[in-house]
Amino acid sequence: MEEYKPVPCDFYDQLEAFSTMGTACEIRFLLDEHPVEVKGRIVDLYTREKVEYLKMDSGLEMRLDKIIHVNGIEPTPFC
Repeated sequence: MEEYKPVPCDFYDQLEAFSTMGTACEIRFLLDEHPVEVKGRIVDLYTREKVEYLKMDSGLEMRLDKIIHVNGIEPTPFC
């Protein structure tokens, strides 16, 4: 598995807020190095084997470090 690159805390906090509020989201992420866009609600954020994941209401799961943007919000690079 490719090494996980943690996302910035403020981006993670925004994902948690979308999940808690049940906000409809448009998420663009990399799947096998190809950009994919999905719509739905974030139902869970969790860590498995030191890798952070997001789960959608459709059941789709994705690594947080593969997300390009959520509702137009991009993870900001670390300083």
